[in-house]
Amino acid sequence: MTSSTFPIAFLFPGQGSQAVGMGKELADNYPVARRTFEEADEALGYKLSQLCFDGPEEKLKLTEITQPAILTASVAAWRVLQEKGLKAHFVAGHSLGEYSAHVAAGTLTFADAVRTVRNRGKYMQEAVPVGQGAMAAVIGIALDKVSEILNEAAQGEVCQAANINSPEQIVISGHAGAVNRAIKLATNRGAKKAVSLPVSAPFHCSLMQPAQDRLARDLGALSFQNPLCPVVCNVDAAVVASAEASREALIRQVTGAVRWEPSVRLLINKGASLFIEVGPGKVLWGLMRQIDRSKTCVTVGDEASLQKTLAQISATAA
Repeated sequence: MTSSTFPIAFLFPGQGSQAVGMGKELADNYPVARRTFEEADEALGYKLSQLCFDGPEEKLKLTEITQPAILTASVAAWRVLQEKGLKAHFVAGHSLGEYSAHVAAGTLTFADAVRTVRNRGKYMQEAVPVGQGAMAAVIGIALDKVSEILNEAAQGEVCQAANINSPEQIVISGHAGAVNRAIKLATNRGAKKAVSLPVSAPFHCSLMQPAQDRLARDLGALSFQNPLCPVVCNVDAAVVASAEASREALIRQVTGAVRWEPSVRLLINKGASLFIEVGPGKVLWGLMRQIDRSKTCVTVGDEASLQKTLAQISATAA
């Protein structure tokens, strides 16, 4: 799957990248993007496209709507890139984004993925009663120090690293009391910042086990293919090359940490020299600047970013 002389990695965003209006420009300008939104509406049985394009924002923020919405906007952008002749040598996605990566790699059909992530959002939301769990971002402390803080803060409760995003940023998850204790400890031990996140549930920790068990049944019933290009999975920061390994990684991902920084470093070690964030927002672009500023990372989420990226690739290839 190559279309250029330099290795390209497509990176797909996860929850938190949603914004009202996402995907609208591409859907207005490209029939393949518009059809992607229509396909999602049909698969889900409601007008997801309308929520993406027009909001309201509070509805788009509901986890079981956010997850299929980001997936759909990302797949629409990927299909436009594909139509422009751009193919990835590697794909990866942050948490939810791993489903977009598997659609791009041909592991899962888009309709199956969009229905699965709607349920994933629902299961994650229902796994822990509201108010019992929390998440926080810890900025400016190394992982080994954060791990010590988490062990100390737990006091018999769950307190785990949920996202290892960059050398600068680690997100923690668990029981609300333990996460609050960890915020205080991190602040006292020199974190640039330790702040609780406005999330509806404590994702990527062992409290998500009920959601993982429910999702495992759904994923077990789906047809998976061997990926057509290497997919780097979050939970191991390793390439999955078979249908079964892909399914297994998506199941374990619910309670496992998103090992984003090691995943990106693996892509760099495998020779990826251009990274394209495919979908809404610029979260992964921002993380790439913290991981390795020497690598080129561009975004494709609307018409302007698409044209800028295509121009940049043409110039590099010339």
